[in-house]
Amino acid sequence: MHRTPIDRLLAALFGRSQRSQRAPIARAHRFGHDHDESTESEAADDVLAQFREQAQALHEEVVHDHGVFVVEFLGATGSGKTTLVERLIERAPNDEQIGVVVGDVAGDDDASRFRDHGVSVANVTTGKECHLDPGLLEGALSEFDLDELDRLYVENVGNMVCPADFPLGAQARVLVVSTTEGDDVVRKHPLLFEACDAAVVNKVDIADAVGADLDRMAADVQDVVPDMDVFRTNARADEGVDDLASFLANLRTGDHHHHGHGNHDHAHDDHVGTHDHHD
Repeated sequence: MHRTPIDRLLAALFGRSQRSQRAPIARAHRFGHDHDESTESEAADDVLAQFREQAQALHEEVVHDHGVFVVEFLGATGSGKTTLVERLIERAPNDEQIGVVVGDVAGDDDASRFRDHGVSVANVTTGKECHLDPGLLEGALSEFDLDELDRLYVENVGNMVCPADFPLGAQARVLVVSTTEGDDVVRKHPLLFEACDAAVVNKVDIADAVGADLDRMAADVQDVVPDMDVFRTNARADEGVDDLASFLANLRTGDHHHHGHGNHDHAHDDHVGTHDHHD
């Protein structure tokens, strides 16, 4: 049985087996008991370090040993991650072999949508876990022939907090937010933006209707992560996706580097069908 992050964290903190942890969980952090907070913090840091090491090992195996280009998409439920990945799949050359790992708390709705595009899909249901971790991804990769894959998209569980500390070994992490989340969404979730390489502001077509200021959202991203590329899209109508596709293509060929993307806001003009690049 795969051990969840909380299982591993408790094991590191208390040195108990998975079975013996279950009953004492409620007592482990009860009010008024003595504990060494610094020791617990160090143990938690050690656990996160182990996840990072596991992510690095996955990167070496998938990216370097098998030559697969891996992109992770993060964001809240309903931000448009699935639709955006669908649009990217539709742009792929006919001879490109694509795989998709879908993380969801339950169900296979998104996985079914990807299968309709004729790509290989591994669906990971996490239950109570709010994010994928390298162990879950490693298990999902067993469903693919990595020697046959050219590109792998990983859609993380819809969440704006949990995935920040759990990299999966991708070459790029793309954070998708939507105007329906409010134009203060960036300021409310700086840690996840800092953990990513590019941002997408989706559903720009209804920004006015929901009272979202697109320029403010883009400026907030620059405040949190200077030089991060920001892409404005209406993924449902396939608008503004070309710039993101070009960014990923350049990244694949080595023209872009982590958090050094040129400080571009890729603003889509729905009326004239052009893209303006603002410094």
